Amino acid sequence: MSWLVTGARGQLGNAITRELDLRAIEYVAFGSDDLDVTNAEKANEIFEKIKPEVVLNAASWTDVDGAESNRDAAFAVNGDAVANLALATAQAGAILVHVSTDYVFSGQSDQPWEEDSPIDPQSVYGHSKAAGEFAIGKFYPERSYIVRTAWLYSEFGKNFAKTMCNLAISSEKEVKVVNDQIGQPTNAKELAAQLIKLVDSGARFGIYHGTNSGQASWFEFAQEIFKLSGADVGRVTPVSSGEFPRPAKRPNYSVLGHDSWASSGISPMSDWKSALQKSMPAILDSIKMQG
Repeated sequence: MSWLVTGARGQLGNAITRELDLRAIEYVAFGSDDLDVTNAEKANEIFEKIKPEVVLNAASWTDVDGAESNRDAAFAVNGDAVANLALATAQAGAILVHVSTDYVFSGQSDQPWEEDSPIDPQSVYGHSKAAGEFAIGKFYPERSYIVRTAWLYSEFGKNFAKTMCNLAISSEKEVKVVNDQIGQPTNAKELAAQLIKLVDSGARFGIYHGTNSGQASWFEFAQEIFKLSGADVGRVTPVSSGEFPRPAKRPNYSVLGHDSWASSGISPMSDWKSALQKSMPAILDSIKMQG
């Protein structure tokens, strides 16, 4: 199969193209400079030229706080552009894999959000990603996968794990981390492999939750990073979200359920601690190289 990957310069896009390389899968990758997904005419031209069999949309407005003051721009990328891609993919008769987020849920729960749980976004970012999901449901549900993820990290780009890792090895100062937001730290490379596995499996189309198993607070996530970095875990101090006010509301509880994997005969992603342990050498190397 030939793949077309959007958002290829981002963290997940980088992970996806590397996984495709490992599997010798033919693909064409576009960053935002190469393909403006908000331009429907340009997208159609590229699709007509490439004739992809799988389209993986990793392009996204990911500045959660910035979306609050840039609503139109966030909706253009996370909503309108997804509609463009859904229509272009439908025209090509290809499979669409779209990456969404835990922010489509309210975050007010103490039980994992299931794939069919009612959505209730609490931020502009969440609303814009929900608009993308709606566009796929409207224009091309027949051959589309929507995969919601959360708390992504890797050695690529900027992310919480790299920030904590850098603080762990380059400073002796106390690090304050919120302990009242619960989610699932998710390795971008493992998610990339899971997305490819999903397409290869021929599983039913629909919504899946692409997060590592288990759950943790940001504080617990940071503690594990410090431990694996060989740093003093006691330097990580728990604080409440109220001590770090942000423009956009964060979900208090964004643990995602994984029933769709089981019902499709696909193993869910590994436990978050084991995934982090496997990825730490690469993260540490990337920090040292920037160093």
